[in-house]
Amino acid sequence: MVCLIAGAVRVSQTARADDEEPGKTPAAGHSLHGEAFDEGPRQSARLLLGTGKVSLKISSAHPKSQTFFNQGVGQLHGFWYFEAERSFRQVAFFDTNCAMAYWGMAMANVNNRKRAAGFIKRAQDFKTNASPREILWIDAYHPYFTGKDSETERRKQLVKALENIVQAHPGELEAKTFLAFQIWENENKDISITSRESVDALIREVLAVEPLHPIHHARIHLWNDKKDERALVSAARCGQSAPGIAHMWHMPGHTYSALKRYDDAAWQQEAAARTDHAYMEAARILPDQIHNFAHNNQWLCTDLLYCGRVREELALAKNMVELPRHPKYNTLNRKEDNTAYDKNNGSSMLGRNRLFDAFLEFELWPEMLELADTFYLEPTELPEEQAHRFYALGLAWFASGDTNKAAGVIDSMDGCWKQLKQERFEAAEKAEEKAKKDKADTAEAMTKAMKGFDSRLERVEKYRSELNIWGSIAEGKTAQARELLEEASGLPKEQRARLWERLGDNTNCVKLAKELANSGTNQAPALALAAHLCWQAGETNAATNAFSQLRAISSGFELNTPILARLAPIAEHLGLNEDWRLPPPKRSDTGKRPTLDSLGPFRWRPYSAPGWKLPDGRNNQRSLADYKGRPVLVVFYLGSGCPHCLEQLNLLSPAASEFEREGISLIAISTESVEGLHKTLQNAKPEGGFPFPIVSDKSLRAFKAYRAYDDFEQMPLHGTFLVDGDGKVRWQDISYEPFTDIKFLVAESRRLLALAKMPLVANRGHRQQG
Repeated sequence: MVCLIAGAVRVSQTARADDEEPGKTPAAGHSLHGEAFDEGPRQSARLLLGTGKVSLKISSAHPKSQTFFNQGVGQLHGFWYFEAERSFRQVAFFDTNCAMAYWGMAMANVNNRKRAAGFIKRAQDFKTNASPREILWIDAYHPYFTGKDSETERRKQLVKALENIVQAHPGELEAKTFLAFQIWENENKDISITSRESVDALIREVLAVEPLHPIHHARIHLWNDKKDERALVSAARCGQSAPGIAHMWHMPGHTYSALKRYDDAAWQQEAAARTDHAYMEAARILPDQIHNFAHNNQWLCTDLLYCGRVREELALAKNMVELPRHPKYNTLNRKEDNTAYDKNNGSSMLGRNRLFDAFLEFELWPEMLELADTFYLEPTELPEEQAHRFYALGLAWFASGDTNKAAGVIDSMDGCWKQLKQERFEAAEKAEEKAKKDKADTAEAMTKAMKGFDSRLERVEKYRSELNIWGSIAEGKTAQARELLEEASGLPKEQRARLWERLGDNTNCVKLAKELANSGTNQAPALALAAHLCWQAGETNAATNAFSQLRAISSGFELNTPILARLAPIAEHLGLNEDWRLPPPKRSDTGKRPTLDSLGPFRWRPYSAPGWKLPDGRNNQRSLADYKGRPVLVVFYLGSGCPHCLEQLNLLSPAASEFEREGISLIAISTESVEGLHKTLQNAKPEGGFPFPIVSDKSLRAFKAYRAYDDFEQMPLHGTFLVDGDGKVRWQDISYEPFTDIKFLVAESRRLLALAKMPLVANRGHRQQG
């Protein structure tokens, strides 16, 4: 077997960071191949089931290279970039000189041009080992990732290069597939598609040879929001074409949502979530490390609301808030550099916002107030998100009749608006100062720095505006409320209708209600509100028409929720039973669906920590079993020769008492021998050593068991793991750098361990984290 390290000495400088000295040994935990290899998957790949029927032949002497390469290509088609890179790294591990392995790594980083450029340069270095056909692939993408032309020009050139491959090798299905994807992708960068039919014809050529090719994914994107019915056949086959890739189940949800078939969309999103959960359990990674995981689940929440399955939606949204957080990819607050930003796409923020949606659309005010002071709806540093919280609380207090608390919330929201204005001013001031120092265009720099602030301020202003109207109504200032409502712009139609109803204006209320009924096709909250408002206004025909639309999608409704329970008079008027729901519609165009349980669990579950038994500096044996019934923070460090590790241990030392107050023990596991542990202790800042034990894992067995190990380069990595009293890993960080945000770690450990103590209920309507 040719190890990947073997090629590092020859070509490592092609991908080294610009600020590193050539030939200098990288820091502990860093790749010998350079910066591009520091990130991404560093544990070996395994052959997975259901990654797509694809084949792109490569030159490699190793018998397993082709199989893993094909797996990587299938994963690329499913946008499963993290695992695709792992598959291609495995190919390079088998065959260091395989040029297409590095091409694959570049393709797995299409959204990270810097890393992609490092990988494609490596592919260029090994072109002498590639066939003329493979060289066409490398040459097609090399200028795209490394060229100096504009992005638009590079994208146009790439399409031409892919067309050349198709023409030179008309039987190569992957060339047609990559071409179809690229033409669609270019449209996202304002390069219009002149003929969708031509692209669809290209897709049909592939499917004529392989009916379950993952190119179904490309067809869904091609017709999405243009003519989605053209993609129905692919929506029925996309997940089935690569059932092991969650995103391939997710994508048909786009088609079904666009066609207002939210029950089918919800099925697809749940299938995607379950597939992700099964993968995470096997790969032992945290949820938000997966591309689009949070996006998929929040979309499922929205579909469940449209379907009237509000209790399931609440359970899912709460679970999203419960999931482990990490400052890199799932936080309620600011980025690591402390800069403001427009949105956070992690589970905690998206789950929180979907909770607000459920409370507002289904008018579940008591439920929201019950959670107001819990971590589910906790305050955040982001002023616009904090304003969103105040807005929801204000609506709940007005609905509950507590105008004093509602008024206090409005005052607090004013503070959010002022904070955001101040941040905008400071950002502009800082940008102007830097532009002058750099002799750059001041106006352009300030515009760039303030990008997003106006939309964030507008969002807060909408919240303030609506609550002020409710406040005027509560104070009996009807004329003022009417004037404010007429002047308010951008308020959601549902809220405007509710306000007009409160003001007794049937004309405006019914007008908006009818618009809701017309625009809210198959959306339970909009149709239920429209039916209620029209019924209250005496518009019986309009009310029964909206109710009839609502009943057609009623199979999953929970009739005891406020907005549905108050429709009982309409059901009685129509001579219907108390339970007026209809069975779900039967579909014949969704393909052969597997059972959802066969795809994976409904919720993410923490995995069991591998056991270990290791000697400390006095040769006393310590083990994970010693901590049974008590949580422990296990830190893997790379010996006294790693200054970053020593920094981490010395940061943990003063925090040990904080962890102890939370009932959490600490232990550090070193790569050093028992004798070598003394070198670490000599570098302890606290007199007398660290306030926690240090043990030796010279064999690296524990490092490997916890996957704090680079299988490709055969080196240990930094790792931090929170293991609860039942031996479940609740939180982890594995990286080329040690985790040093100790303040975050203490707070997150406290939150996760409190969750672990909450009672679990076995059905889908309750928390099922572990």
